[in-house]
Amino acid sequence: MTVELGHFALVLALALSIVQAVLPVLGARRNDERMMAVAVPAAFTVFALIALSFVALTTAYVLSDFSVQNVFENSHSQKPLLYKFTGVWGNHEGSMLLWVLILSFFSALVAFFGNNLPPALKANVLGVQAWIGSAFLLFIVATSNPFTRINPAPIEGQDLNPILQDIGLAIHPPMLYLGYVGFSVCFSFAVAALIDGRIDAAWARWVRPWALTAWLFLTGGIAMGSYWAYYELGWGGWWFWDPVENASFMPWLAGTALLHSALVMEKRSALKIWTILLAILTFSLSLLGTFLVRSGVLTSVHTFATDPGRGLFILAILVLFIGGSLALFAWRAQTLEPGGLFQPISREGALVFNNLFLTTAAATVLIGTLYPLLLESLTGEKISVGAPFFNLTFGPLMLPLLAAVPFGPLLAWKRGDILAVAQRLMAAFFIALIAVGLVLYQTSASGVLAAFGIGLAVWLMLGAITDLVLKTGFGKTSASTAFQRLVGLPRSVFGTTLAHFALGVTLLGIVAVSTFATESVLVMKPGDTIAAGGYTLRFDRTESVKSSNYTEDQGHFTVLNSSGTEVTVLLSSKRFFPVRKMQTTEAGIKTFWFSQLYVSLGDAAKDGGVVVRVWWKPLVTLIWLGGVAMMGGGCLSLFDRRLRIGAPAKAKLSKARATA
Repeated sequence: MTVELGHFALVLALALSIVQAVLPVLGARRNDERMMAVAVPAAFTVFALIALSFVALTTAYVLSDFSVQNVFENSHSQKPLLYKFTGVWGNHEGSMLLWVLILSFFSALVAFFGNNLPPALKANVLGVQAWIGSAFLLFIVATSNPFTRINPAPIEGQDLNPILQDIGLAIHPPMLYLGYVGFSVCFSFAVAALIDGRIDAAWARWVRPWALTAWLFLTGGIAMGSYWAYYELGWGGWWFWDPVENASFMPWLAGTALLHSALVMEKRSALKIWTILLAILTFSLSLLGTFLVRSGVLTSVHTFATDPGRGLFILAILVLFIGGSLALFAWRAQTLEPGGLFQPISREGALVFNNLFLTTAAATVLIGTLYPLLLESLTGEKISVGAPFFNLTFGPLMLPLLAAVPFGPLLAWKRGDILAVAQRLMAAFFIALIAVGLVLYQTSASGVLAAFGIGLAVWLMLGAITDLVLKTGFGKTSASTAFQRLVGLPRSVFGTTLAHFALGVTLLGIVAVSTFATESVLVMKPGDTIAAGGYTLRFDRTESVKSSNYTEDQGHFTVLNSSGTEVTVLLSSKRFFPVRKMQTTEAGIKTFWFSQLYVSLGDAAKDGGVVVRVWWKPLVTLIWLGGVAMMGGGCLSLFDRRLRIGAPAKAKLSKARATA
């Protein structure tokens, strides 16, 4: 009965979402307050109905109700309880239900926090959100129903893909979807502004918190996905330029550009049309990512759907929303005011520079991702576009952008002095040069690129700190005065500093592990040793272990320091899942400060040994710590009162009370 209730709630949500998509927009056109007022309760009710549907599916998984086809194909009675919960979205149907749940959640948030929005704009935004929700709810009900029954019900399920039986499934997809779908709010604001034909700085102030929220979740989702692949697949890499990885990276690049562009629009009423276009393009890239993952055009551990019918349906949604929004933009953009003017050397100019390189980089990744698919569909020829292409195209685009990042926050609005800013950054520049020299001294001429990369990372980190030091007057005023200024700074200043500093941290990790990592592949027998990163790894034995739904061959390794003292024991294993007839590799990883010793167990050799791959990865954890710190910077900025939705209204209310 619970399953039928979940299915009924999903169908009812579709019907109500259509009502929300039509009546408020029509009411905004007619200036009918009663029709516009339908949007808020409809948004809340749609979210409640989809949440009820999601709970029903989760209950079926937890209770191992194999009469539900989705549960039968993706679960097993002996599967650990955590993976019964996460298995809900570890498949096509469940992941799409999570997608629309998060979409309806954002719609409900707009309805709740949008009390200070003009009624027509609020009605149009919630209406556009409902257009998107209706399309995807129709897709689920028509082609991807997660509540389809099997009669008679099987006794046991087929288990979840073993690669997905990991804590990463509990974190990565929800965070990624919060980023993907969060940009739908920016898209809806952009389309609503085009429908209304009016856009101003207040529009940017409303959009920025939503863009920032989506961006920080997408940042976390990408970082978590990278680390999950790093430790789960046993391949030792942190980024493969896989098309599905690119599908999440492209909206991140465009979303970063949108954040900076919206800042210019809010502060200086400039770049209005460009900001609208970026809001449309960012969510369009999110929809494209959904199409690549859910259409079956790609074969990847990230993908679930293989039905061409589903792919065509999502492609139709893609054409409708991307094509429709771009057509609306082309029609209405000429009626919008372009915004204020500014000098090229200014903070606005620096942010335009930022936008130029970020959007070009996103276009480069888009071409490299789609070109093989287009070529195969047109000619039948299969080619692979991998890391060499992206490294040669994406890398050079990022270098000038990263070098210019410390200048942006120090430049004045409207007209800046580049020489004065360069003088303020002189200390950071000299320390970065010292870092380059030290790396060259240690590596000689072979490490020129590594030295330059590490110097650039130091430049980014110290440039971010320089901005904070100058704003507090540290070194020029008393310590107490500098501290008071520091405490009085807006949280968004700390957020910007932390995000830019974290970018340098991530770059430092990328350069270090890409240049100085070591790898050894050898056959080891019990008692054999190998040196890695100043430590000695000794292979002790293999041991067979049986778990609830898999068997495991564990390799036991002892890590010894330079004096021969035992530091720790590493376990690396090969797991076999009998239900799925699949094998996975569980890497053994030990972290030493920011570096890691990484051991991957291979197949047994004929002479009684085992193939072992050993990596020493210096500073590799900085890659993901930088991502976490970027999220922290986004959170600090989001908690700044000036960026919170409703803050202007509260300020006016406080002023009115004080006057009274």
